[in-house]
Amino acid sequence: MRKLLGVTALVAAGLMAGMASMASAAETIVVSMKGPGAGNPFWAAVQRGAEERGKELGVKIVVLAPPTESDVAAQIAQIEDQLAKGVNGIVLAPTDPNALAPVVDEALADGVPVVFVDTKGINKGVTYIGTDNKAGAALAAKLICDSVPAGSDVAILQGIVTQSTGKARADGAHDGLTACGLNIVAEQTGEWDRAKGLAVMENILTANPNLRAVFASNDNMGLGAIEALKSDDMLDKVFVVGFDANPDAAASVLAGEMSATIAQNPYNMGALGVESVLKLMRGGKLDPVIDTGTVLVDKSNAADFM
Repeated sequence: MRKLLGVTALVAAGLMAGMASMASAAETIVVSMKGPGAGNPFWAAVQRGAEERGKELGVKIVVLAPPTESDVAAQIAQIEDQLAKGVNGIVLAPTDPNALAPVVDEALADGVPVVFVDTKGINKGVTYIGTDNKAGAALAAKLICDSVPAGSDVAILQGIVTQSTGKARADGAHDGLTACGLNIVAEQTGEWDRAKGLAVMENILTANPNLRAVFASNDNMGLGAIEALKSDDMLDKVFVVGFDANPDAAASVLAGEMSATIAQNPYNMGALGVESVLKLMRGGKLDPVIDTGTVLVDKSNAADFM
C-alpha cells in the first residue's frame, strides 16, 4: 500500500492546511461504509484511514456499516439515527446510490455536509473521493488480453451492479475484453463476497471447461474463484485478475495463484473523506472528483501491499 500513498499527497496537504487548529473535539463525523471492516481488509483500511486522520484533526469519528454490503435498509437506518443525534458531517460509501439519495438530501437540507467515498452517489454537487473504477478494470482487461490467446473463453465476476462501483468495473472489463477479441462466456455477480464468488465460479467452470481467464471485480470474489479453480485442478490453466490489492490477494499473487490485482488506496479514501468533509464544515469548497489512483499489482510489487 505504500506505493500509493504519494498519489494524493498534494491534495491531502492542501486539505489539511490549518484545519487541525480549527477542529473541535465536540464535532462528530460519521463514516458510513458499505460493509464491516472485520474480515474485509479493504473496509478495514478505509476505517483506519478515517480514524487516524480524525485523531490528527481533533474530531470524533464514528464508523458504521451494515451487516452486509447488500443491506441497504440497515445503512439508511444508521444514517438517519446519526442525523437525529446531531452528527456534523458524513463520509458515505453508499450500498445503493439511488436508495441512499433521499437520506443524503435530508442531511444536506439539515446543513450536514456529505462526501462520497469508494462509490459515487447520484446527489448533485456531492464530491466523490475514490478510484476511477472503469479505468482500473480496463487496466485489468488489458493485462488479460496480453496474457491469453485471442479468442479465448473468459469470464467476469461482477460485484453489485446497481452500485456505481460494480457497474463501472463490469463495464470497463467487458469493453476491454471484447475490444481485444476475447470471448466472454459468463458475466455473473458474486456480490463482492468470497463464498459467493467461489460458488459462481464453480458454476462457470462446469459450463465452460475451456475457460482461460477471469476478471473478478474485487479480490474477495477473486480469492473465491481461486478456491474453485484449485478444487477443479485448473489453477494452472486460468489467468485470474482481481481488484483492490488487499493483503490476502497480494499474498496469493506472490504464491503464484492469483495472477494480478488492481490496487486502490482505501486508506486514503478514509483519510481524505474525513479531511474533505471537515473542509466543507468550515465553509470550504471541493473539486467534484478526487481520484485516489490505481496501480497494477503483480509479483514485482505485491510485497508492498502485504
